Amino acid sequence: MAATSDSEKRAKVSRILTFSCVDGPGNRLVIFLQGCNFSCVNCHNPHTINHCNHCGICVEHCPDGALTRSIEGKVFWNEALCSNCDKCIDICSYQSNPKGWNYSVPELVEIIRDSHLFLQGITISGGEATLELPFITELFKAIKADKELSHLTCFVDSNGSLPDTGWDRILPYLDGAMIDLKAWQTETHEWLAGRGNHRVIKSINYLAAQNKLYEVRLLLIPGKTDLTDEVSAVGDYLNRLPSSVAIRINAFQHHGVSGEALFWDTCTKEDVENFRVKLTGILGRNIITPPTLSLD
Repeated sequence: MAATSDSEKRAKVSRILTFSCVDGPGNRLVIFLQGCNFSCVNCHNPHTINHCNHCGICVEHCPDGALTRSIEGKVFWNEALCSNCDKCIDICSYQSNPKGWNYSVPELVEIIRDSHLFLQGITISGGEATLELPFITELFKAIKADKELSHLTCFVDSNGSLPDTGWDRILPYLDGAMIDLKAWQTETHEWLAGRGNHRVIKSINYLAAQNKLYEVRLLLIPGKTDLTDEVSAVGDYLNRLPSSVAIRINAFQHHGVSGEALFWDTCTKEDVENFRVKLTGILGRNIITPPTLSLD
């Protein structure tokens, strides 16, 4: 691991996938950061929303003794003892995770270097990646300046809440962004995510104008999101984006969700196909659908 100093920027990393083919173009290393400014009812990674508040409830429930509390009351995770049973995540009422790593930029660069010959790029996800904007900007800048890593494309998977001034800071090092459009009507988006979608749509428009928008993802939840009812308006809006922007349908399933969303109807293959046909009729081009055939 590269040497670091206390003055270096660090970020809480929830998970790292060394190989992924669904988080941007080609084979990618994906870094999931902890923390999100949305509180989506349907979130399939709710343990990434908040940073640990060190309440300590998870410590007494850890079957491996991998969690302890310091004299100061901070929860400490011993990775060597952890069996990844996720009991701590299951019992956390704060939508957080006591596990994870506080990485510096040089440390992540070395992790990326270990796999760089097999990668086409890096994607930063979350939680919400742009909450750590100075960190990811510095990371992307370091990748672009590194002779071994400069071939890697740098992508962000975002909820679109970053203002234009924030995007401006990372644009010189950003190759593409994937933005979620969870609902069309502001009221529906507020109910689902805890915030309206005005800034989301602004981000989509701004990134498209800067030729940095790679993909728009549409969340389909039967009877909950309004994209099906508003398909004409959604299609007309998407038609104004460059044809190079990929449009993907994300189908709601119960995997990872908690609370009331566990009782919602899941998205079937028929739901996806009906929406795809309607949207394709407006856009006149291919819509990416979930690759799995096990939707039920």
